[in-house]
Amino acid sequence: MPETSRRGLLFGTAAVSAGAFLTACTSNEPKAADAARGGGAAAGTEPGKHVTIGFAGPQADHGWLNAINENAASRAAKYSDVTLEATEGSNDTAAQIGQVKTLINKKVDVLVVLPADGKALTQVGLEAMRAGIPVVNLDRIFASPQAYRCWVGGDNYGMGLNAGTYIGERLKDKADAKVVELAGIDNLELTRQRSQGFADALKNYPDIELVARQAAEFTVESGQAKTAQLLQAQKRIDALWNHDDDQGVGALRAIQQAGRDEFLMVGGAGSRSAMDAIKADDGVLKATVLYPPTMAASAIDLARALAQGRGVGGLAELEIPTSLTLYSAVVTKENVDQYLPTGFS
Repeated sequence: MPETSRRGLLFGTAAVSAGAFLTACTSNEPKAADAARGGGAAAGTEPGKHVTIGFAGPQADHGWLNAINENAASRAAKYSDVTLEATEGSNDTAAQIGQVKTLINKKVDVLVVLPADGKALTQVGLEAMRAGIPVVNLDRIFASPQAYRCWVGGDNYGMGLNAGTYIGERLKDKADAKVVELAGIDNLELTRQRSQGFADALKNYPDIELVARQAAEFTVESGQAKTAQLLQAQKRIDALWNHDDDQGVGALRAIQQAGRDEFLMVGGAGSRSAMDAIKADDGVLKATVLYPPTMAASAIDLARALAQGRGVGGLAELEIPTSLTLYSAVVTKENVDQYLPTGFS
């Protein structure tokens, strides 16, 4: 899962979804179904100047990170004028720095970098920019805005805010409602942002109380163990928010083993298994709040546009924006079919 993120603004004050932005990259509009999972080319299918995009990301040791790699590769493959030079993912910052330096030495036209550690890779981002290679910083943000030309990523605060608002609306007519939170890794900024957004949303519902919180580690095992502790300590709850759908698999196991079904559960990130469960509607999981891995497809589109001197269709500005924050949509039974193609394994 991403280490840090930033709530940037695009188009003045509105954060937009990847699909809405990408259809505006040029006048050529893709089919909606093709936009899912880095599908149809959204930044114009007419070939332009050939560009080589260097892509460097962390090791795909999580379903979301694997989906990042898949979205980047499949998006690049849609363009006949794009060659993707992808490094082998690494969580070792020194190794990733070396990989990015190799791409710089190869003189790629543009870089897309999802850093294992944004602060640690800031210097190599600066090096690329000074060498005349524009950088698209994906999700985990560099410490200096001089280290990238464009940042694209998710909204961790918005995830928590939207999860809390959904739960609040579901429970607003229930007196003395009790909510628990299964967070991610507590020393990560993204976890703090998600929890803060959730707490801020619940302030709008004075009859709802957050009675317990446990921090898991984005793994099935930790999700199961921490949820079991929550359920043992709380004999009645009305809702559970889980920050991450991968650890949510373990949470659902613990819930089933405890024989508890008196509450609703909301997940986070948007895995395929979570969406399948929401669609089936035969358990406690009623929604998940997206942190879309399609941002990697967006990053490829932006990188291509930068290298080819393209702007954003429909806007007066000649240049692409410096920041694109993806909206954290709430996926429910009512809209799950729309989002199923973007669910990650």
